[in-house]
Amino acid sequence: MFDKSLVREGRSVWGLLLLTVVLGTGIALLAVAQAWFFSRVVAMVFLEGVGLKAVWGSLLMILGIIGLRAAFQWFSEICAHEAASHIRVSLRRRLMNHIVALGPLYARGERTGELITTVVDGIESLEDYFSKYLPQLVLATGIPLIILGFVFPLDWKSGLIFLLTGPLIPIFMILIGKLAEKKSLQQWQNLGWMSAHFLDVLQGLTTLKVFGRSKDQIRVIERVSDSFRKSTLSVLRIAFLSALMLEFLATISTAVVAVTIGLRLVNGTLSYSSGLFLLLLAPEFYTPLRTLGLNFHAGLSGLNAASRIFEILDLPLMYEKNRDDQNLRNQIHHQQDNNDFLGRSKDQVLASNYQISFQDIHLAYQTGESPALNGINLSINSGETIALVGPSGAGKTSIAQLLLRFVEPTTGKLLVNGALLSSISAEKWREQIAYVPQNPHLFAGSIAENILFARPSATLEDVVSAAQEASAHEFIMKLPNGYQTNLGEGGTRLSGGQAQRIALARAMLKDAPLFILDEATSNLDLESQYYVQEALKRLVKGRTTLIIAHRLDTVYHAGRILVLNHGQIVEEGNHEELMRVQGLYYGLVKEYRGELR
Repeated sequence: MFDKSLVREGRSVWGLLLLTVVLGTGIALLAVAQAWFFSRVVAMVFLEGVGLKAVWGSLLMILGIIGLRAAFQWFSEICAHEAASHIRVSLRRRLMNHIVALGPLYARGERTGELITTVVDGIESLEDYFSKYLPQLVLATGIPLIILGFVFPLDWKSGLIFLLTGPLIPIFMILIGKLAEKKSLQQWQNLGWMSAHFLDVLQGLTTLKVFGRSKDQIRVIERVSDSFRKSTLSVLRIAFLSALMLEFLATISTAVVAVTIGLRLVNGTLSYSSGLFLLLLAPEFYTPLRTLGLNFHAGLSGLNAASRIFEILDLPLMYEKNRDDQNLRNQIHHQQDNNDFLGRSKDQVLASNYQISFQDIHLAYQTGESPALNGINLSINSGETIALVGPSGAGKTSIAQLLLRFVEPTTGKLLVNGALLSSISAEKWREQIAYVPQNPHLFAGSIAENILFARPSATLEDVVSAAQEASAHEFIMKLPNGYQTNLGEGGTRLSGGQAQRIALARAMLKDAPLFILDEATSNLDLESQYYVQEALKRLVKGRTTLIIAHRLDTVYHAGRILVLNHGQIVEEGNHEELMRVQGLYYGLVKEYRGELR
């Protein structure tokens, strides 16, 4: 039961895994030596009648071998678990980095609870695969062959019995392997579904209580939990049955060896010392195979988890990261200056003139579905404030997603100063952007820590200054612990307006030249909206600003308003110009003003 992807992961710690196998092999060789010395001592004392002094050295040797075997076993387990730990840490880091690189669009399409199960429990289940199953797979192949090398020269009949009965255990494992794999995979899937559904219930607890559906969801959780229970019991039944059969096969095989040795001892065709030596080796011959069988289900659990882990890791990214800074400097340049604006200081970036250009951009999130954007041509100049308005689904957020590098155009070109945006490292490009979404996420931690996400190197004075600019300082100071107040998971201790102002303070602290505001005032009360809009006036000064608006009174003073419909720009101009045209924008404004009444 090899998995090529997991074996490749093991290459990073091949030294520890190799040492684990070497120590395991050493344990087997010491077992052979122990059996030989023990058989010699018994023969000398009970058959030859020698005294204790004559066998004292052999007894000390046996005690030394027992101690050495214990030490080898201890070091072997340490090496195996150390190797497994390194792999788990490395794989979890890669998995998290890949999920982050895939971006929020991927995460939105997955069930969060199932992803959490994969990242946490899935990675943890690889512990037994690398620390127990994989080394034992090698030992179960090598140790029986080593023992046969000692048995055949001494007694070919016993060696033949070992050779014929030994493969029965792996053959049995192969026979139950498919059934066990199916049951184990079902167990893993049920665990993911249960975690995902339980998280859904927790996140939607308010809605469930309001609509009186909490008991229905409890019953659903009970059904999902019962499915997980049944699948777990199925796996355990197979595991217990296989363990019973492995013990039975090993015991019967050892008994056959013992009977044949006993008969030949009675007939005098085999010496007592040799017979006892062979009898002591029989359990050592079958032990690696039995241990492999016992670890088979642990390895299978890791294998099923790995299939989901590598399914995620094999998902292609929407862009290729450019790690060559020299190449980056050659690609991004001003029309009359070849210096890379991303490599300049923040003050230079804010003062520089650069242009973002959409050239016949088409975007479809899935192959075959209707495009979210259809032939967008747009130029954004440095320092310009542009508002995007239009009905729901018109493509406003899709333009922001393109600028944030969360998606790539299906066709067309997105350029920065004449260079393809896709040629720029996404991380470097996002350093130039401050983004405030409609529902900003606040992490469990203090207010100061949440604001510092934008610039971890900033001082507390910088944080306070940013909060003051975002009209957040006053309400923060009224909280029990001020800037050290813990917000709880998702910032649930704050109102929507307060959370929005914390997000604005985060954007202020980042002090980036490009600012994207995605309907940040659409769900706020009038007082919160006033504070947010006042903060926005300060934030947009000297910056290129893209405002995606639902409340149209927030865009009346924008330098340029783009009206989108069905993924196309259908109108363009300032507020007064568009109102005179009496087109789609005029209708949206009239509708919005009617809602306000």
